[in-house]
Amino acid sequence: MTTLTEIVVVGGAPLRPEDVVAVARHGARVELDATALRKVAASRALIEGLADDPEPHYGISTGFGALATTFIASERRAQLQASLIRSHAAGTGAEVEREVIRGLQLLRLQTLASGHTGVRPIVIETYAAMVNAGITPIVREYGSLGCSGDLAPLAHVALAAMGEGDVRDAAGDVGAAAQALADAGIEPLMLREKEGLALINGTDGMLGMLLLAVHDLASLLETADIAAAMSIESQLGTDAVFAADLMALRPQVGQAASAANLRAYLGTSPIVASHKGPECTRVQDAYSLRCAPQVHGAARDTVEHARTIASRELAAAVDNPVITDDGRVESNGNFHGAPIAYVLDFLAIAAADVASISERRTDRALDPARNQGLPPFLAHEVGVDSGLMIAQYAAAGIVSELKRLAVPASVDSIPSSAMQEDHVSMGWAAARKLRRAIDGLARVLAIEVLTGARAIDLRAPLQPGPATGAVRDLVRTVARGPGNDHFLSPDIEAVTDLVLSGQVARAAEGAVS
Repeated sequence: MTTLTEIVVVGGAPLRPEDVVAVARHGARVELDATALRKVAASRALIEGLADDPEPHYGISTGFGALATTFIASERRAQLQASLIRSHAAGTGAEVEREVIRGLQLLRLQTLASGHTGVRPIVIETYAAMVNAGITPIVREYGSLGCSGDLAPLAHVALAAMGEGDVRDAAGDVGAAAQALADAGIEPLMLREKEGLALINGTDGMLGMLLLAVHDLASLLETADIAAAMSIESQLGTDAVFAADLMALRPQVGQAASAANLRAYLGTSPIVASHKGPECTRVQDAYSLRCAPQVHGAARDTVEHARTIASRELAAAVDNPVITDDGRVESNGNFHGAPIAYVLDFLAIAAADVASISERRTDRALDPARNQGLPPFLAHEVGVDSGLMIAQYAAAGIVSELKRLAVPASVDSIPSSAMQEDHVSMGWAAARKLRRAIDGLARVLAIEVLTGARAIDLRAPLQPGPATGAVRDLVRTVARGPGNDHFLSPDIEAVTDLVLSGQVARAAEGAVS
């Protein structure tokens, strides 16, 4: 069993994906690395020197974006920084989920603690204190084009650190940022030169959502394998096609992993054993059964690619301008979200396809022409009961939406800032639709698991294998078995919770290990 991280040290080394999940989702606390604080203080001294320079320096003594050539007098620069945050906190729409904002707060804090942004130590100390106090700024869904990073979402966080705008406290209650800071004993920030830019130039929102997605998809793909095993088993399919030597003929890493799972789940199944031998007339199963490792495996490989990109981004210090190790202050384009946006879109494609093959397996289980002797729709009293007919409708409707969500956001670009920012990544939008896609995938898999559990029960007195049987037993703790029709929605929601929490995958893994 994985031990949850309780404290995450920020600034000393790149964060790990599990660190982000721990803070974002499970409320882990953060601590600032002492060496990082010293580096932050040293880089701030460079900014202070440039602030006194009569020559203009972008973001320090000038305006921003299309106003980068406008010199700002020293007495107006505090107002400049505050105005930047207030104007950029222009999000609109539904409130973004708490875990997404906590992830964003942590990732911006990590970059600020790198010593490459030029902020004062008090800035990162304030951000750390807000995370530990559970103060979560309210961020709206629309506002980021993914370049220069997630400007609007990050600006809402910075606004709260200034004691303005609205937040949710540790209990989840909405209130004024000023009051929440006061209750936590945190002084509102008064921003100085360069700090406004440093707080909003980053890919932290889209990166945080990518890391949460990679974490969730790893569990969902394990669940997809056990769901497929339940379908193959209950539909009297064969496990021979998953043999290791056959998989070795096509050395795809993810495919081999999924096939190994299917062999483990089906190899000792009495149901599978019952139709093996010369009397079996099944030559080939349908693609949705036979090709499960190929589809699930391709999705696994996609997740691994996304994990690689996310890990590289976790080692980045994204800001503009940035302070280099040798003390230069340089403009750059590292805030562009393309690397993250591409893999966010790639994952949405994988999620849609895994859901698509899952729904096809569910549909086969309900069709008496294809389900090898089971009743239509797995109904108890055919003609009176509808069984799981409409559960399949729900899965089909979700899959249709997932196909629409798989259309990439990253191929779009809308110029902004008077054509200064004339190509943007749309990475935030890619991340938002991926979150919906992951939720949809979990629901489609839950419907297949629910269907597989009922189909296995209907094969009695034949018994399932240890893994599929363990999942069937888990499902029976929250959903009824075969019988007359009943209110089905609560069953689907309850099994979806088991899928999303990882309990289905853990039940299967525990049964075979």
